[in-house]
Amino acid sequence: MSFVKHVIFDLDGTLIDSAPGIAWSMDEALRACGLPQADCDIRRMIGPPVRQILASVSGVRDAALLDRLEASFRNSYDSDGWRRTACQPGAAEMLWELLMSGTKMWLVTNKPAVATSRILGALRLSSFFHATVCRDSGGRRYHSKADMLCDLLDRARIERDRCLLVGDAAEDWHAAESAGIPCVIVSHGYGSADLPPAVPRIGGWRELHLALEGRMEVRA
Repeated sequence: MSFVKHVIFDLDGTLIDSAPGIAWSMDEALRACGLPQADCDIRRMIGPPVRQILASVSGVRDAALLDRLEASFRNSYDSDGWRRTACQPGAAEMLWELLMSGTKMWLVTNKPAVATSRILGALRLSSFFHATVCRDSGGRRYHSKADMLCDLLDRARIERDRCLLVGDAAEDWHAAESAGIPCVIVSHGYGSADLPPAVPRIGGWRELHLALEGRMEVRA
């Protein structure tokens, strides 16, 4: 891999621990719709759009009921749930180090723009990123994270051989493959256990620096 000039980050699980707020708002939504509370490990499910997670947790397939569930979740999460979010240990310090080194940073997340903006502002992370792409950025709806990533790379004219995606789940890995860029997966995230052993992982932010310096093998 060539010298890395751009690092594109996933948000949930990678840079922030949003699981407590998502779990709380999910229980609120299930309760509001008269459904049983979730009896599963939410952390393993975070990553895809919340409607997909709600369908998996509740077993609901009826579109109208899923609409109610999603609306209840959004109302809870956008008002109170997002406040239960924290930075992953060392993430803010790592972003500062990359900023000081001249690395350009970008953010691609399935989280809607409203909650993303509030979380980044509260955790003082907004200023690190040249641009943030959400599922509903710019008044449009992206079909997938791969769609979001490719759009960012093209619009910002980011050289594919000079960038690295840092994520925590299979969706991130597959998005990077679709875009033709290398990717590393953080072991502290929500979905790393579901990936093949050959997928490059980093056990801490120091290993990210090794990848950026070319001292760790990262395949495109």
